[in-house]
Amino acid sequence: MPLTSIDWIVIVGYLLINLLIGIYYRQRASGNTEEFFISGRDVSWWLAGTSMVATTFAADTPLLVTGLVARQGIAGNWIWWGSCVGGMMTVFFFARYWRRAEILTDVQLVEIRYGGKPAAFLRGFKAIYLGLFMNCFILGWVTQAMVNIITVLLGPMIAQGRVLQLSVGGRAFHYALGDPRYTALMICIFILIPFTGLYTSIGGLWGVLVTDVFQFALKMAMIIVLAWVAVAKIGGMEALQVRLKMIQGNVRASGIQAADPTAFLPDFHLGLTTNALWTLPVLTFIVYLGMQWWLAWYPGAEPGGGGYVAQRMFSAKDEK
Repeated sequence: MPLTSIDWIVIVGYLLINLLIGIYYRQRASGNTEEFFISGRDVSWWLAGTSMVATTFAADTPLLVTGLVARQGIAGNWIWWGSCVGGMMTVFFFARYWRRAEILTDVQLVEIRYGGKPAAFLRGFKAIYLGLFMNCFILGWVTQAMVNIITVLLGPMIAQGRVLQLSVGGRAFHYALGDPRYTALMICIFILIPFTGLYTSIGGLWGVLVTDVFQFALKMAMIIVLAWVAVAKIGGMEALQVRLKMIQGNVRASGIQAADPTAFLPDFHLGLTTNALWTLPVLTFIVYLGMQWWLAWYPGAEPGGGGYVAQRMFSAKDEK
């Protein structure tokens, strides 16, 4: 289904709002280094907390969650719900210490904690490794998800073989589009990523925090609207449950174990086997609860909540 004029107005309006927020906080962010990177340590707890949650969502999130629910039902979400517990523990145990450190970046803590030339080297290494290499990997998989979304969303507009015409100085230039996924990738690289970098660099952390809240509120509202419309389109909750039961019955008839797709908790009656759909989410939850939140590195969920999570914590007004 091609995008209509109203669709384009909404898209452009959304982008403009983000840009205007960045411009609004430009003067405040340009005050000094602390204002730009940590908002002058004057961020309210609710703003910092909402930004932490909002930043965990990206273009890959709806694709991942949709796939989990399609394959394992609602209970399949425990594979990432477990990290929520780790995130809360991180904030509860480490937020006060991040705030007391009064630093600008999480890698700065390395040099303060250990001292000497080895600590300075480790700080520089972590800055390059995490800031350059790891961020490139993360940007890569998020961009891949956005490529998938754009390929479907724009559809006929970027169809292979379509010829684009551009007139410059009385001369007409023609360009035939190739693979739609390649065109979508070019849109990400030359339009979306630079635009995001523009409004975040203009507004500093203040602009990022406020756009996070705006995007989070908009996203949650649209998810509710989409769920309402989707269920109504099917014929209501009863019709949805009937169809899910039919699918569950067909799967079981094929000899594959299948739990109730609408169950909030996994079906433990299927046993502790690799075929049971509940096994992986539960084991993942246990690992997150016991080890992942303090032992392993993941952007925003590493020991003590480094990265963007730590940045929000030491930009807060106080330890509370």
